[in-house]
Amino acid sequence: MPHYIRYLCLALAVAGTLVAQQPGPPAALLSREQTIQLDTRIVQLVEATMVSTPELSRAGAPLLEDARQALANLRHAPTGLYASYRFLTAMRAYLALADAVPKPYPFPKIAQDQFTELRDSVVRLESHFAALLDGADRTLHGPDPDNLARYADTNSRLPPASPNKPRVIFMGDSITDNWRLNEYFPDQDFVNRGISGQTTNQMLDRFEADVVRLHPFAVVIFGGTNDIGRAMPVSAVENNIRMMAELAQCNGIKVLIATLLPVSDYHKDKDPDFERSTWRPPEQIREVNRWIQGFCGEKGYIFVNYYSEVVDAAGFLKPDLSDDGLHPNPRGYRIMAPVALQAIESAYAATSPQHKSLRRRLLSIGHQ
Repeated sequence: MPHYIRYLCLALAVAGTLVAQQPGPPAALLSREQTIQLDTRIVQLVEATMVSTPELSRAGAPLLEDARQALANLRHAPTGLYASYRFLTAMRAYLALADAVPKPYPFPKIAQDQFTELRDSVVRLESHFAALLDGADRTLHGPDPDNLARYADTNSRLPPASPNKPRVIFMGDSITDNWRLNEYFPDQDFVNRGISGQTTNQMLDRFEADVVRLHPFAVVIFGGTNDIGRAMPVSAVENNIRMMAELAQCNGIKVLIATLLPVSDYHKDKDPDFERSTWRPPEQIREVNRWIQGFCGEKGYIFVNYYSEVVDAAGFLKPDLSDDGLHPNPRGYRIMAPVALQAIESAYAATSPQHKSLRRRLLSIGHQ
């Protein structure tokens, strides 16, 4: 089905949950909870109709299993688009199969009612999926797909950087966006330019506006987990980080590149969505981090190694440092702050009197 595949590929690149991005969602668009409820009911109806039609019980079993797997994946997927697509494809095939196989005679009325409800439910799901794709298409082709407007006004009002208080931009996704820098780094010109849900491609697209034009001394580049979560190639993450670093260097900005954080599945009993390793495989995270370390060594950039400070023996994010297996909680940020401070301090010339004063301030903050 080329029409759906074409739009699916576009939609998977959209940051965040599309339902949450709609200011006034169309009536056809279901919430994730509603979608899961509808899909669960459809699976029940398939199971019931298979009992009433022996031929369907044999021929439809693979389609039912595919639908069950898609429903399970829907609970964990970043947007639910691909899982919904798989589920809908399986159900269309099942209904086509149901039309083709012979049914017993007389056919029970309750079975007829179940087929009617099943068809109506699949039509409802198709309407939801079409609305989901339409929302993705509008987001991708809207006037501001990279959310440049998020910081436009704040950037315009940001005063010039002070020579006595070097400015550092923290560029990233939700992990940076959620980091209250003023609480962890008081009395510093550390500027947060994180946007939840963004990929490194979106970060690169707004790098000029949110980093270069602010004339910082240094930038901490921290992104890539959403790229992995959307099944983007690791090479794309590396290329985007490389281009951000080169853009910063060309503008006289010191480059610091942070490792991705590990994820964990420790909180999945609290919420099935918190089984993070399915969509962010730990080996891919380690692969990106190995590249970052080598790239920093090759280019002379500052390597910010958050990963080694927060990972446990199982290769997961330590359970007490996150409440959802992906984002740090205050304890997690407290572990990360001294790592960032040490990296920033190393970006300054050790012989400068100003550096020594800054170093004392940073170290005092790091030991709070």
